[in-house]
Amino acid sequence: MQTSLVAKLKPGVLDGPPLLGFLLPRRSIGGPVTFPRRRCSFRRPLRVSSEIELDELRIRRCSPILESILSPVDGVATSSEWKAVPDIWRSSAERYGDRIALVDPYHNPPSQLTYKQLEQEILDFSEGLRVVGAIPDEKLALFADNSCRWLVADQGIMATGAINVVRGTRSSVEELLQIYIHSESSAIVVENPEFFNKLAVNLFSKANVRFLIILWGEKSCIDANMVHDIPAFTYDEIIRLGKDRRQSVPHSFKEGHGYIHESIKSDDVATLMYTSGTSGNPKGVMLTHENLLHQIKNLWDFVPAKPGDRFLSMLPSWHAYERASEYFIFTLGVEQVYTTVKNLKVDLGRYQPQYLISVPLVYETLYSAIQKQISTSSAVRKFVALALIHISLLYMDAIRVYEGNVLAQMQDQRSAIILFFEWLRGIIVSAILWPLHLLGRKLLYQKIHNAIGITKAGISGGGSLPMHIDRFFEAIGVKVQNGYGLTETSPVLAARKPSCNVLGTVGHPLRETEIKIVDVESGEELPAGSKGIIKVRGPQVMKGYYKNPSATRKALDEEGWLDTGDIGWIAPNNLMGPSRNCGGMLVLEGRAKDTIVLTTGENVEPSELEEAIMRSSLIQQVVVVGQDQRRLGALVVPNKDEVIEAARKLSILDSSSEIDRDKMVELLRDEIRKWTSECTFQIGPILIVDDPFTIDSGLMTPTMKVRRDRVTERYSDEIAKLYM
Repeated sequence: MQTSLVAKLKPGVLDGPPLLGFLLPRRSIGGPVTFPRRRCSFRRPLRVSSEIELDELRIRRCSPILESILSPVDGVATSSEWKAVPDIWRSSAERYGDRIALVDPYHNPPSQLTYKQLEQEILDFSEGLRVVGAIPDEKLALFADNSCRWLVADQGIMATGAINVVRGTRSSVEELLQIYIHSESSAIVVENPEFFNKLAVNLFSKANVRFLIILWGEKSCIDANMVHDIPAFTYDEIIRLGKDRRQSVPHSFKEGHGYIHESIKSDDVATLMYTSGTSGNPKGVMLTHENLLHQIKNLWDFVPAKPGDRFLSMLPSWHAYERASEYFIFTLGVEQVYTTVKNLKVDLGRYQPQYLISVPLVYETLYSAIQKQISTSSAVRKFVALALIHISLLYMDAIRVYEGNVLAQMQDQRSAIILFFEWLRGIIVSAILWPLHLLGRKLLYQKIHNAIGITKAGISGGGSLPMHIDRFFEAIGVKVQNGYGLTETSPVLAARKPSCNVLGTVGHPLRETEIKIVDVESGEELPAGSKGIIKVRGPQVMKGYYKNPSATRKALDEEGWLDTGDIGWIAPNNLMGPSRNCGGMLVLEGRAKDTIVLTTGENVEPSELEEAIMRSSLIQQVVVVGQDQRRLGALVVPNKDEVIEAARKLSILDSSSEIDRDKMVELLRDEIRKWTSECTFQIGPILIVDDPFTIDSGLMTPTMKVRRDRVTERYSDEIAKLYM
């Protein structure tokens, strides 16, 4: 049976293109959606009228609490339990209405919205989408960067019952086109006209685009030759269309005239998020409203933010880590300020945020900046600063002993008497060092705090946090909480709590989350302390990979356990001793796919070596290689200014103030040997790479992780020559 959902419009209703919101497709029950072909110019004005006659009822799917006033569904309006992600905005608007929700200072125009204004903006945008033709269950591509309008567009799409397909502008055109086509998206929301013009060259020749929305900028900047007959709208036009519709015909929504009201269900797919693709092609992860709501409801255990706290946001909004964090914090009445990598240093001092949610690279950059400032001070200042930091590191080591936060992989078998004396030693050492640690806080650390803000905690995720970074920030009194997750898990699986911030771990699992370690070969579950593949199960685990059942079956077993592909172990429980508070915490060791197997049969986790090497100020980036070779090698991107300075001190510069290539290799090899001296494996030949690995070159993901497979592929010939 087919149901026609096409409206009859009275003469004179429209001046300009057809009102796409009222021209819905034909749909067979359970079958595909087919769209009628229509031609319209984006330059012509669009005027909306409410004078409509309908042959058939049309489906209007709504977020049950967000739109409960207009579209009550089966008594859901009386429930306060969130069923869909957009439901959070009604709750937040009621609790924190006039509080500032977000500040976006770097877009034109700069924006500042209260919680009530943000809720209304989302409602207007979602209704505007319905006006221009968005329908439940269809995919709408959202290719844009971090901003307040991204958030409104994201939530506006979700609130219509449509599924957004998200990615940033720094991805390659080829990757974006692949995502658009694979996801079967039917329309697109983009950052600005300039980005769209770059994308449109290939988009329209290979894909169907029913309409276009631009978040920032004017339509006049769109290349008219690219869009042909595609209707195009600015963000402001969508908001205006939605606001007019909501004001002009609210009663028809509420009374059900012409509509079948449906509620978005918790197990409906909310978004398609394509993996970053550090190895292989990206896959479309189907995340449901329930997946994301699990994060929203449970992250407070790890980030106990309060109304009025300020967060600084700089990660791509479409990344699962940033995205879930934003949804969560907006349920607590906080203020979010959007910044950029370029402006981060200034904004940390200007806004003094209570929290910064970011990736390890940002904390490494802050660490390097602090170290550089210390190294360029006078000899006396440098000596005092380094001495105080060293004392504080020892002080915190002692504190961890008597607090029971020393990570250990093996069960502690020592007697109670020995453990007591170790605990007592921790108290005595910390008491002796405390005055000097306090001096460091007054003379040095307070200045660092004023410069970087972060008065409560920096939340680190999306990658491995190096231990020396972890220890440094702990020593100077800046709390950094490490966490772990995947796009496939919405993303957070585990995190360190403020009250139990054990270095070297990624903390305890979230509520309702199960984690087990299995043997790489047999798949048998391993006891605590044993290293193996991490498997997880919980409400945040994805529905599957879109149009990829084989990959879904490979990742998810019949019992719902997801194979993360990561290697790790769970800290054993100890009732006494320096590790008594670490039981049940998860420790990461690297990616199973990253493991390098030498011809000697030895397995090497490159992350340990890379982390050690990156402590050198002479090295900007490094990738360890050596698969199927007798020994390890490394691709090194040098920090040229630091290398020249080091060469000058060693008097190995030639007359042109340029360091000879062979001498640079020797200098860097010595540097690598110095920092990896305590590692199990050592680096042999090295290859100097002049150009850094960047997002634009395709050698880093948009979340600033090196794409190991692409680096080794790009430099395969040079790597082969290393072993000749």
